[in-house]
Amino acid sequence: MAAPGRSKGLEEHRASDVRRRGRNRDGGAGEEKGMRRPWCCGTGGLGVALSAVSFLSLSSRLYHLSEPPHVCWDETHFGKMGSYYINRTFFFDVHPPLGKMLIALAGHLSGYNGSFSFLKPGQQYGTHYYMGMRMFCALLGSCLAPFAFLTVLELSGSVFAALLTAAVILFDTGCITLSQYILLDPILMFFIMGAVLSMVRVKSYAHRPFSAAWWLWLSLTGVNLAGAMGVKFVGLFVVLLVGLNTVHDLWELLGDLSLSLVLLWKHLLARILCLIVMPLALYVAMFAVHFSVLNKSGPGDGFYSSAFQSRLIGNNLHNASMPEHLAYGSVITMKNLRTAGGYLHSHWHLYPEGVGAHQQQITTYLHKDLNNVWIVKKQQAQHDSSASVELVRHRDVIRLEHRMTRRNLHSHQHEAPLTKKHFQVTAYGANGTGDWNDFWRIEVVNRKAGDLIKVLRSKIRLIHLATGCVLGSSGKTLPKWGWEQGEVTCSPYLKETPNTLWNIEDHSNPNLPNISLSVLKPTFLEILWESHIVMIRANSGLKPKDHEVTSKPWHWPINYQGLRFSGVNDTDYRVYMLGNPVIWWLNLGCIFLYLLMVCVVMVSKQRGVPMTEATRERYRVLCQGGGQLMLGWVLHYFPFYLMGRVLYFHHYFPAMLFSCMLTGITCDTFLRDCGRCFSPPVASLVHTTAVWVLILSIAYSFYLFHPLAYGMVGPLAHDPLSPMSGLRWMQSWDF
Repeated sequence: MAAPGRSKGLEEHRASDVRRRGRNRDGGAGEEKGMRRPWCCGTGGLGVALSAVSFLSLSSRLYHLSEPPHVCWDETHFGKMGSYYINRTFFFDVHPPLGKMLIALAGHLSGYNGSFSFLKPGQQYGTHYYMGMRMFCALLGSCLAPFAFLTVLELSGSVFAALLTAAVILFDTGCITLSQYILLDPILMFFIMGAVLSMVRVKSYAHRPFSAAWWLWLSLTGVNLAGAMGVKFVGLFVVLLVGLNTVHDLWELLGDLSLSLVLLWKHLLARILCLIVMPLALYVAMFAVHFSVLNKSGPGDGFYSSAFQSRLIGNNLHNASMPEHLAYGSVITMKNLRTAGGYLHSHWHLYPEGVGAHQQQITTYLHKDLNNVWIVKKQQAQHDSSASVELVRHRDVIRLEHRMTRRNLHSHQHEAPLTKKHFQVTAYGANGTGDWNDFWRIEVVNRKAGDLIKVLRSKIRLIHLATGCVLGSSGKTLPKWGWEQGEVTCSPYLKETPNTLWNIEDHSNPNLPNISLSVLKPTFLEILWESHIVMIRANSGLKPKDHEVTSKPWHWPINYQGLRFSGVNDTDYRVYMLGNPVIWWLNLGCIFLYLLMVCVVMVSKQRGVPMTEATRERYRVLCQGGGQLMLGWVLHYFPFYLMGRVLYFHHYFPAMLFSCMLTGITCDTFLRDCGRCFSPPVASLVHTTAVWVLILSIAYSFYLFHPLAYGMVGPLAHDPLSPMSGLRWMQSWDF
């Protein structure tokens, strides 16, 4: 008998939830009984409010969009990549391709022909049309405030909370700056906010599952998740947020005994289809388009395997022919089989004093270069080019002479520069003459003695004859003295790993016949997998450039330091990306206020403190709606503490959007609680007045700090004659 009673209770709860949602859409969750409705609570008022937010957002992002007319900050990267797409030239980047493809499409449709070089910040655009790409990013950036408005309205039912949320995003100088340039960030934030809005809209149709509107918003959630993942890997954070909410929803449905098992399976399969299968299919399709468009050889070839490069038009391996088997006297390049392992490389520079022997450096290098070229020679005798061809076989002992410097590949028992348990590898000798530490035994994986070595196909190891160690790439990056190239070591541990395996890529020998290499082209799934391994490894290994301003995650919520987008001295047109300090410190304070209020609510409930229905509803919004936003902030912020790569201020902005929405709900709830000290009519007036005072204060702070986003000329802020004098509230701000 317990089950029917529980089912009845759940049905009543669902009916109550439906009625509550109806009230929320009409008048706002927190309206006390008997209070006046705010002027914008009706359908027409909502339309006016949303239209005003959209207009202000669009105009603030498009204002001064053409200034400055030169390359700013990371436009040098993403504008250049847009040009690569237009020219169909293959390149490498640590991010998935969607954002760059959309930038390229915007440029192409607006008349940009991909001819601008984007060499460095400060380079003048001249007659090249860059506005289409900037405008596209600004349009997506202008959607953030309306999306946040609708999300908070859906979560709280309070127009005032939604307006306050929109205001803190509208008037933030950092959001404006980040939206006005050719960058991936406004595209990423557009899809993140789109996914969150779609997710909460699905919940608003919980009483009408499988309706057309329910399917639409569920599908849009999946589309936006694919978009977020397709722009940057940090899009996975919003995937996790939606995933956790979906698990919670399914758990609630499982507890509803009025639902049949068939209906539960329909709910599960619908979410699998729209939130897993569809995003993955779209994500894979992005890469299919990416690989199809970028079919010409370019600067990114060397990051990928020889087989990958063979599909690129213009690459020396595309439809190429070369000798099939390795022979003495052959001129070759060797590529490490570790993904993004690079080519075996040397140059005239020596290891510095105190770093092993003071001999010529051996590194791995990701780009094709003449310093990657080696000559295969016999162990002792000089190769006689007039003699008959002698093929190299499995377990032969050889020497490798660096063609540019005429020094031999060499190792000894000095420790490696970074991997201290490994031996150092150098180039040693003169004009091909060295010593007995230049001898290497070549071994082919899964071959017998006497087997030949095949170009591209054979996986080979080089065993140092004197020490017994194996040549490999450690995967570590050398310091500045090693030109930030990869460390090559000789490992005494003979375990077979991709780090110690190599293949012969380029091969020339006039005494051998050539064969076609077209049979080596990889499948789509193979290049998809390889591209992800390369991106992930390169992303985790990013290091700051000289004089580059980096930051730590604890800097971000307190607005400790900004980013210089353009200009340095008082004669330059300066743009400085810094959050509006009033907004950012309000957001930070509201995070602590939210946690305090939730603790008070939980204690009050536990102690059985009597509450009106409106108060309970207001606290439900605070705990549930605010809780989702708090979870979003945590998921988009705290993972950066675990990352070993270089970090920048702009990485915080997705988390900042969640803190802005949390600010709207927290401030609205707090001000309503404060209004309870007065009679209902006065309380409504106090709440309305307080919200508008807060919004106007935020707008005034934007008036003070807007030159940061729209450009400054003249003395720097520390000069009393500067228009920004007195606004440099922290010494770490560099404007």
